[in-house]
Amino acid sequence: MEVGTLTMNVNETAEEYIDQIPMWARKKNSLEDIRRFLYEMGEPDESMKIFHVAGTNGKGSVCAFLQSALINAGYRVGTFTSPHLIDIKERFCINGTMVSEDIFSQSCERVKKLSKRMVEKGFCHPSYFEFLFYMAMDMFDQAEVDYVILETGLGGRLDTTNVIRHPLISIITSISLDHTEYLGDTIVKIAQEKAGIIKEGVPVVFDGNDISVSAVIKSRAKELLVSFDQVDKQDYKIIDTNDIGFRVQFLDKDGKHHELMIPSHGEYQVMNALLAFRALEAVGLGAIKSIKEGFSNMQWPARMEEVMPGVFLDGAHNPAGIEAFLEAALKLCQTRQKKADIMFSAVSDKDYGLMIKKVANTLPLNHVAVAHIDSERGLKTEILLKEFQEVCGSQVKGFASVEEALSFLLQERDEDSLIFCVGSLYLMGEIKTVLRRNKYDGF
Repeated sequence: MEVGTLTMNVNETAEEYIDQIPMWARKKNSLEDIRRFLYEMGEPDESMKIFHVAGTNGKGSVCAFLQSALINAGYRVGTFTSPHLIDIKERFCINGTMVSEDIFSQSCERVKKLSKRMVEKGFCHPSYFEFLFYMAMDMFDQAEVDYVILETGLGGRLDTTNVIRHPLISIITSISLDHTEYLGDTIVKIAQEKAGIIKEGVPVVFDGNDISVSAVIKSRAKELLVSFDQVDKQDYKIIDTNDIGFRVQFLDKDGKHHELMIPSHGEYQVMNALLAFRALEAVGLGAIKSIKEGFSNMQWPARMEEVMPGVFLDGAHNPAGIEAFLEAALKLCQTRQKKADIMFSAVSDKDYGLMIKKVANTLPLNHVAVAHIDSERGLKTEILLKEFQEVCGSQVKGFASVEEALSFLLQERDEDSLIFCVGSLYLMGEIKTVLRRNKYDGF
C-alpha cells in the first residue's frame, strides 16, 4: 500500500486496507470537507431518519435499546457504533445483524473509489473513522433502511458524524471526564463538546443527572430554540430484580407510567433504556406496544454481560464507568453472597490508578489477575501489578497475556466467588477471542 494514495494491493482484503488507514492525522478533512464527500455520494444521509447519539458512557447501550425496539416494531434498521470487540464488521448492523463479508467488501470498494476521486480533487484521504462513516452511509443507503442509529466517535461538535444536518433527534447520554486531552479537562467543557450535536429544529433528549451538564445542554437547546427532555433517575422506579434483570416503571413526558423489563445485571442500563424510551416517544414512536416489548430483547456485549455462569464482562474504562460497574458488581456479590475474582487491564491514557483504587476499595476481593492487552496503548503488567499491590491486600497475580490470566481465574474459581473482567473494551475483545478460540459454551 502506497503512503498518501493508499492503493489497495491485488490480494489485500478490505479489512487489511482499512487497518492501514491512520486513526489520527496531522492534516485531515474538515467537517465542510466531509460534507463534500457526502455530496459526491449523492447525500444519502439527507433522506435518512437518524437517531444521533453522543455522550461519555452509555452511547452504545442506548443505540442497542433503540435498535431492539425498532426491529421489534417491524422496522428495517441500520446501526453504526464503535469500537468493535473482535470483528470490524460489528460496527455495521442491519436489523441487528453484523453485515456480511460481501456487503462490507463491496462498500469498502465504493468508498475507496470515492476517496481516490476526492484526493485527486485536493482533499485528504479519509481518516480511519471517517472512512467507516462513509461506509455506514453507503451500506444503509443500499439496504434502504427505515431508520439509522448513529453513534458519535469522539466528542460531538467536531465529530465526523456531526456533518449530518437533519437527524430525527439528538440524544446525549451521561457525561464524565474522559478523552480530556481532546475534549477539555472539566465536565463543563466536555458537555459543551457533546452539546455540539444539537441542531436547530431537532429535539434533544439528555441524561440530566448532573446539574452542571444539564445547565450546558439546556443553554444550548434554548439558544437554538430546540425542545428538550431532561431525564433523570426520578423518572424511573425499579419494581423487582431477578436473574434476567430489572422490572421497572418509566415515566413518559406526560407523567404516565409504563412497565418494562430491562435485561441487564447493571442498574445503569435502566437509565440508558429510559433515554431510548423517551427519544422514541419524542419522535412519535413511544406509544407502540411492540417498541416497549423490544427492550426486553436488547443485547449489548461487554456491559455486565454474563458470558458463562458466574463470569461477567464489563467494558467500563473510565472512573464514571467503573463506578457504575462497581455498583452492579457489588450488588451481585451481596445478593448471591459471593466474593469477587477480578481480571483488570487498561490502556495508558486512562486514569487507571483511580479505577484500581475504586475496585480495591469497593468489592470483596478474592483473586486479582492483571495482564497486558495486546495493544501499543496497553499498560505493562508490571505497572498494573504494582498499582494493585499498593492498594489491595488480597492475592494479586500478573500475567503476560489475557489468555493466561483468564485461564488462571477459571481454574482457581470456586462456588464462593464470581469473576468480573473490567477496565477496557480492548480487554473485552481479547477475552471474547480467547473464549471463541477455546470453544467455551456459547462461543
